[in-house]
Amino acid sequence: MNIVVIIPARYSSIRFPGKPLVLIKDKPMIQWVYENSKKACEHVYVATDDERIFEAVKNFGGNVVMTSANHKSGTDRCAEALIYIEKELNKNIDIVVNVQGDEPFINPQQIKLISSAFIDKEVEISTLAKKISNTEIIFDENKVKVVFDNRNFAIYFSRSPIPFIRGKDKNSWVNEGVHFLHIGMYAFRKNTLLEITKLKESKLEKLESLEQLRWLENKYKIKVLITEHETVGIDTPEDLNKLNI
Repeated sequence: MNIVVIIPARYSSIRFPGKPLVLIKDKPMIQWVYENSKKACEHVYVATDDERIFEAVKNFGGNVVMTSANHKSGTDRCAEALIYIEKELNKNIDIVVNVQGDEPFINPQQIKLISSAFIDKEVEISTLAKKISNTEIIFDENKVKVVFDNRNFAIYFSRSPIPFIRGKDKNSWVNEGVHFLHIGMYAFRKNTLLEITKLKESKLEKLESLEQLRWLENKYKIKVLITEHETVGIDTPEDLNKLNI
């Protein structure tokens, strides 16, 4: 299978403008993401709509594609970038891994794990989850939870605590070992990626503000693979300060 990692990166951010270019140990954040992704995949590209990010990637020797500024999601940006990447590589890509541009310490093994799902021809999309061991995370609406069937295909994603455990004290829920934190990395078959970006925003997606619900509502199968690693995302300057580096 021909696999490419695409890292969507935009400069504009309400909570942290210019985030991809913030320095971490003398290297821009986007370089950390790129270099860690490169440890897992031969073909890695940044997809951006900003000249500053474009030039920064070129300066450290990375591959970068300029895309439209009108995309609503990183998934849409990946779909556009894929067209250019296939032309540049002169080959058909089978699997696209969407790595978030604000996770400088992404574990390369997670990229390999999420890509491995496509050995199963039934899998159209894959993602990651980690068992929750902290009660606060279960009830944190900023932490997305996922439930899946006995074949590890996603049933639902929610900001609410799912599953709800009836008749037990909520502080004991974590001991049941049935709550999983969604790790927001995705991999797609090429045709699936191109199809889902044409879908209209769905009802559940609007309610929960989770684009993966659009895919579920349209009958796409999302395989959930279990990881022991929780990625460290940088959403705000405060998140960066917490790293103590």
